[in-house]
Amino acid sequence: MDKILIANRGEIALRIIEAARELGLSTVAVYSEVDKNQLHVELADEAYCIGPREAEESYLNLPAIIGAADISNADAIHPGYGFMSENPHFAEVCEGHGINFIGPSSRTLELAGNKIKSKEIVRGAGVPVLPGSQETVDDKDELKKVAGEFRYPLILKAAYGGGGRGMRIVRDEEELMEGFTSSSKEAEVSFGEGAMYLERYLSQPKHVEVQVIADEHGNYGHVGERECSTQRRHQKIIEEAPAPGISDETRKRLREDAIKIARAFGYTSLGTVEFLVDEDESYYFIELNARIQVEHPVSEEITGVNLVKDQLKIAEGEELVRDRYEDFRGHAIECRINAEDPENDFLPSSGEIKIHQFPGGNGVRLDTWVYNGIRVSPYYDSLLAKLIVRGETRYDTITKTISALRRFEIGGVRTNRSLHLDLLRQKEFRTGDYSITFLDQFLEERGVA
Repeated sequence: MDKILIANRGEIALRIIEAARELGLSTVAVYSEVDKNQLHVELADEAYCIGPREAEESYLNLPAIIGAADISNADAIHPGYGFMSENPHFAEVCEGHGINFIGPSSRTLELAGNKIKSKEIVRGAGVPVLPGSQETVDDKDELKKVAGEFRYPLILKAAYGGGGRGMRIVRDEEELMEGFTSSSKEAEVSFGEGAMYLERYLSQPKHVEVQVIADEHGNYGHVGERECSTQRRHQKIIEEAPAPGISDETRKRLREDAIKIARAFGYTSLGTVEFLVDEDESYYFIELNARIQVEHPVSEEITGVNLVKDQLKIAEGEELVRDRYEDFRGHAIECRINAEDPENDFLPSSGEIKIHQFPGGNGVRLDTWVYNGIRVSPYYDSLLAKLIVRGETRYDTITKTISALRRFEIGGVRTNRSLHLDLLRQKEFRTGDYSITFLDQFLEERGVA
């Protein structure tokens, strides 16, 4: 590779530019009309406008992105996360154009994106999956029949896609029928396919994921696990590594099974295997995220490894050195700072950024695209920054994170900073004894659910 086009925006585009520079690679930015003043546009070696503000006509505009790659003579494309990062057609088009898609193959993306097929592959690898429908469900009569084979509560999920879109908990047949219509419609809008499937719903599980990394030479490694249970409507807002509240034996088995799953998919590049861990520490595969994750920095902080840089090396054909990824030190927490109003149903907030104070200090890292005077538009994801803190112990890390959040003052938009401060001070979080219901229960108690 000589030149990488970054088919994304925001902080992940900046991370990729930085990693590419360290490897002596040129970079190409793409941007929508509303993003012309973004930092990734300024810092890349070249930049091309690919359409108007709507994502469908810019960052999701495949012909425009491939056109920019052709014009700039880019020989590789990094999709980042979100947008088209898990689109097998995107990877297939890159392969057809002789462009190195920095991620897994189009075939792997297609397998990972099909949740029913994924479960079949994982069962074949001998890893537990949640009991549920063996095939997709397309209509209400079929759904009612399948639901009769299991006991409520159940969870409806989109067969193609992820990120919590189309997901709905149903506790009886009436909720099932109502939920199917809205969930299927949401899935169709988000992923172009409205097929659903059913799984058993666990009431108090932890959401634990394992970062895997693999090269084209058949080498597989893991970068430990992350705890991602602090989430609202299936959207994560706080992540930490290593995961608290699970035994060392369960931790070991999760890591081993994640490698089994990556092998079963023939995975290459960075990826994340996600599990639900029940109260008795039995666990179940839920999905393979075939891309770099928003929360990857906490894994970087406890290993000292630049995962984006290593992802680029793997894309160039280098062989990974597995031992580099299993030397874990200390603890790390990431807080996603979003432009949204927690007191008003988390409505997105837009406006001109006014920076009063950024956090700093030993072990404090801020991945962000914002600067004083930049406008936050309402057209894309609300993520402003990722505050990542590392400490020697989990207690130290929580204390340092609270201190860093108190120093993080941004005006011009509403943010969820105060919510993070409240959550980190809760007994459940401080003890590590929390599940995926933690944030929703916290909000319900305060009447803002």
